[in-house]
Parts: sequence; structure tokens; C-alpha cells
Amino acid sequence: MADQEGRCAGMGVSLAFLSGAALGAVAAILYAPKSGVETRTAIRGYAHRTEEEVLEKAKQIRGDLARTMEEAKRYVKEAEATIAAAVAAGKEAFKKEKGEKA
Repeated sequence: MADQEGRCAGMGVSLAFLSGAALGAVAAILYAPKSGVETRTAIRGYAHRTEEEVLEKAKQIRGDLARTMEEAKRYVKEAEATIAAAVAAGKEAFKKEKGEKA
């Protein structure tokens, strides 16, 4: 589970980095000495690149989430098996103890 927390923190850092880069780029474009047409073209190009990056990151996150869900399902199945074995052992011990006292 510690690995999962590390991945979540890594995704947060990545998102913060992308957001900062986007804001910095927009600020740089807006303050650059270009005409309005050039500025709008540059913003449009940057928006398309950013959209592609965000979509790619979303695909990665979806894959990570799917893997995490599979790991969680496997963990739950293992826990169920362990609990079922413990309950069966407890029942058997109870029957054995009850039989010896009778």
C-alpha cells in the first residue's frame, strides 16, 4: 500500500508541474511582443499540445487505476480465503473441545 501512496503523490506532482507549465506558458505568450493573430495562433497550438498531454496522462492514470483495482480484488480474495480458513479452524476446534467435554 505504501507504493500506492507514492504513485498518488507522484501523480499530484505531475499534475502540479503540468499546471505550472501551462500557466507559465500562457503568461509568457500574453506578455510576448507579438501581434494578436500571432499570439492567438501560439495559444491555440499550445492548447492542442496540452490537450494531447492531458489525454495521454489520463490514459496512464486509467491504466494505473485498472491495475490497482485488480490488485485490490486479489487482496480481498486472499483475505477472504484466510478468514474462511480461520473460521473453519475455529469451528473445528470448538467441535473438538465440545466433544471432549461431553
